[in-house]
Amino acid sequence: MNPRISDFGMARSFRGNESEARTKRVVGTYGYMSPEYAIDGVYSIKSDVFSFGVLVLEIVTGKRNRGFNHPDHALNLLGHAWTLYMEGKPLELIDASMGDSCNQSEVLRALNVGLLCVQRSPDDRPSMSSVVLMLSSESALHQPKLYSHRS
Repeated sequence: MNPRISDFGMARSFRGNESEARTKRVVGTYGYMSPEYAIDGVYSIKSDVFSFGVLVLEIVTGKRNRGFNHPDHALNLLGHAWTLYMEGKPLELIDASMGDSCNQSEVLRALNVGLLCVQRSPDDRPSMSSVVLMLSSESALHQPKLYSHRS
C-alpha cells in the first residue's frame, strides 16, 4: 500500500513526508502531464489530479487532448474546453454521439470537475478524494479559475 504518483505507466514512490518531488528527466504521456511536471520536472500529489481531469474532458467530449484541432483556433482540447466554458457554452463540448441519452446536469458536473482538475496551479486543483466526493454528490461546486494552455 505505498502510494505512487503516476502518469499512466510511469510511477515513482514518495516517502512518507513528501508531497512533491523534482525529476531530472521528464517521462510520461504528453497531453496528460501536468504543466508543472512537463515544463519544470516538478510533480506532486496534484499531478494525477491533472491527468484525471484531462481524461474526464476526453470522455465527455469524445476527443483526445493530444492532436486535438479546431478550425477556428489553435488551442488544444483543454484550451477549447476553457474557451467554451468561459463563453457560457459548455454544452457544445458534449460528444454528439451521446445525443439525448445523457443526463445533461451530470455531464455538466463532470465537465466542471474536469476543469477544476486541470487548473494551472496545483494549489487550485482539488484532491482526488474531493474529486470522488464531487462526482458522487450533488453539492454545489466551485467554479474553476481561468486556465490558458495552448500546447
